[in-house]
Amino acid sequence: MATYVITGANRGIGYEYCRQLQHRGHRVIAVCRQPSDELTALGVPLETGIDLTNEAAVAELAQRLKGTAIDVLINNAGIAERVTLDKLDFDSIRRQFEVNAIAPLRLTAALLPYLNDGSKVAIMTSRMGSIADNTSGSSYGYRMSKVALSMAGKSLSHDLRPKGIAVAILHPGLVQTRMTGFTSSGITPGESVKGLLARIDELTLENSGTFWHANGDVLPW
Repeated sequence: MATYVITGANRGIGYEYCRQLQHRGHRVIAVCRQPSDELTALGVPLETGIDLTNEAAVAELAQRLKGTAIDVLINNAGIAERVTLDKLDFDSIRRQFEVNAIAPLRLTAALLPYLNDGSKVAIMTSRMGSIADNTSGSSYGYRMSKVALSMAGKSLSHDLRPKGIAVAILHPGLVQTRMTGFTSSGITPGESVKGLLARIDELTLENSGTFWHANGDVLPW
């Protein structure tokens, strides 16, 4: 049985990570600001009231988890706010950087004492953060913050390698969640997380720092 810490666990992909990992028999620690009814019903340990953009809150979470050996840290929490060139909202762009790019790095650093040789870190980024794959423009805050997050993940893969810790940089696919308006052209959270967990299972120091689609494709930067 491994111990997984999952952020943004109250719904969507985060909740599905919790559900599937619990079904596998692993210990799941779900981190969120407020738990949903479905997350509470799972019966997994909850760490609530955590705003990952708040340094004091992250320090409090680290204190709560003191003594916990973390096998896999899944940085899943994120937001998407549409920002177009004709309606630039710099407060939104800053907010997306704080949540999507800075918060995962802050949390990983705070929980680093609880990661050991053989532990893994998963960074939930997006294909929309691929510069080579950008064929439609717009979405400034989301795209820019996800590029920054992917770069953080790549740097972590180098910095954590001497400690024996591998890092996966993951795109979940187009998923039917609230973030995407439950798009009918997307896959279900269950399908996405099944693929994402396969990528995490296959993660080693040899392939650490790779940017993967949930389906196993290696994505362009």
